[in-house]
Amino acid sequence: MGVVLLVRHGQASFGADDYDVLSETGWEQSRLLGRYLAERGVTPDVVLRGDMRRHRETAEGMAEGAGWTLGSTAEPGWNEFDHLGVVAAHPEFAGSGDLDRHAFQRLFEQATQRWTAGADDADYDEPWPAFVERVRGALDRATASAGPGGTVAVVSSGGPIAAACATLVDPDGTDPATFARTWARFNTVCVNSSVTRVLVGSTGVRMLTFNEHAHLEGDQLTYR
Repeated sequence: MGVVLLVRHGQASFGADDYDVLSETGWEQSRLLGRYLAERGVTPDVVLRGDMRRHRETAEGMAEGAGWTLGSTAEPGWNEFDHLGVVAAHPEFAGSGDLDRHAFQRLFEQATQRWTAGADDADYDEPWPAFVERVRGALDRATASAGPGGTVAVVSSGGPIAAACATLVDPDGTDPATFARTWARFNTVCVNSSVTRVLVGSTGVRMLTFNEHAHLEGDQLTYR
């Protein structure tokens, strides 16, 4: 039976000039995760990652903590959606000024709800249906790489991991509104450097666990 480990990147640098860089906490989260996996005998055959800097740095931190010599391969299908573009497209964004974490989170949730509802898709470089289809393709490729008995680690972001999980629990997605709500519930609780385990077997692909983070304690536990 194959296994795909979906890893959310370590904490990025909210409020910095370049968000797409791990914070010191993010680096430590990544190293702790690598050490945790190595202590449990987990050595991936393949490491895939989105091609954002925070994905690459998380993969590097994991390798450092675990002592792995295996490099990682960029897979753009695992990139995060343009969350800043989604927020900027929301009518309430104009004139909102500088936002602290809590204010930004409230606006982010409103903006993503509008995006997933399919309102004014022309406002977005990547409409919601295109994002979901992109992630489904990346998930298919990752599970195929796991094959019988292999282990694939994927370093991505909360949005794509939530979309993959929503797909696994609702593969048909016959009710778009329900699918979007499921995605939002996964996305809002995804911990930095958490692991979601996906099993690949003869009966198909199944999500075994979601959002494991036993390697984190105290201030190391972050969501943004």
